Amino acid sequence: MAKYVRGERIGRDATLTLACDAVIFDPTGERMLLTRRTDNNRWCLPGGRVEAGESVAEACAREVLEETGLTVSVGRLIGVYSDPHRITQYADGNRCHFVVLSFEATVVAGQPSVSAETLECGYFTADEIARMDVVDPHIERIADAWRCRRETYVR
Repeated sequence: MAKYVRGERIGRDATLTLACDAVIFDPTGERMLLTRRTDNNRWCLPGGRVEAGESVAEACAREVLEETGLTVSVGRLIGVYSDPHRITQYADGNRCHFVVLSFEATVVAGQPSVSAETLECGYFTADEIARMDVVDPHIERIADAWRCRRETYVR
């Protein structure tokens, strides 16, 4: 299970890791897709690590497909998130300082479904999400996505 740890420049003592996630709105734009993780039972945007040899758009689409069963088209970059004061610490001792690219994506095929990594997935309004147990680093990304700003956030 992952634990999110904060500390002054704690990222210096961790492995720098590139990841991406997808913000997927329903056709009305009033609800956002979230998944509930199997490892900690918390809600998050679909996404994960970029693997060597793939582009960030390929990684984003792959992670969405693996976690939700949806085929997506990756669009605009919503934000770049690289808080040096936060790391993710795993049960095996691995510590990662994530740099995450958050993209808006559009569903081109499929229906939301669960996977080995997800217990549930569904579309939720901003009010519903505010009452859910969301993975800490995703709260800011979700809030930024709801703002629908044209410029990319760099945080």
